[in-house]
Amino acid sequence: MISSLRGSVIRLGIGWMNIEVAGIGYHVLVSPQLSLETSLGSDLFLNTAHIIREDSQTLFGFATEEELSTFELLLSVNGVGPKSALAIVSGVGVSDIENAVASEDDAVFSKVSGIGQKTAKLIVVTLTGKILKGSQSTNSTLEIVEALVGLGYQRKAAEVAVKSVAKGEQFSSREQLLRAALQELASK
Repeated sequence: MISSLRGSVIRLGIGWMNIEVAGIGYHVLVSPQLSLETSLGSDLFLNTAHIIREDSQTLFGFATEEELSTFELLLSVNGVGPKSALAIVSGVGVSDIENAVASEDDAVFSKVSGIGQKTAKLIVVTLTGKILKGSQSTNSTLEIVEALVGLGYQRKAAEVAVKSVAKGEQFSSREQLLRAALQELASK
């Protein structure tokens, strides 16, 4: 599994680039914005998702871990493939995705090419509880849910608890969010 690349950009097009790492060139699909901001010959670090299918292997590259995490969450939605997930991340943006899910605004997603109204609603329903709005990052939310599942709680209950305690509150650390979620679960 290829999780990141650091190398020199040797070919470049809208929505893709080839990065040479130790003499090997990797073709990576990226957002159109990232490809426009990058120049040939520049050194670049990308967080990547390595998607392996029966008939292909594709790398998707992201400038930040938050973009990668959001992309991976979008892949958990039925009907959203990697190219659609990339289009959503690059077209909507991580913070607007968080806001749309938190406010249950599926119209944001149906504006993306290839995403219908039914899939947009499914995105909101599926990601509710998995993405928190505000200072809690997607990574932190997933880590807290995974920690609670590791402690023996049901995934759905853990997601509901994390979403419940995060509504309207800002936590300065993951530990505070975990403690609050544990208290929420204990009270039920």
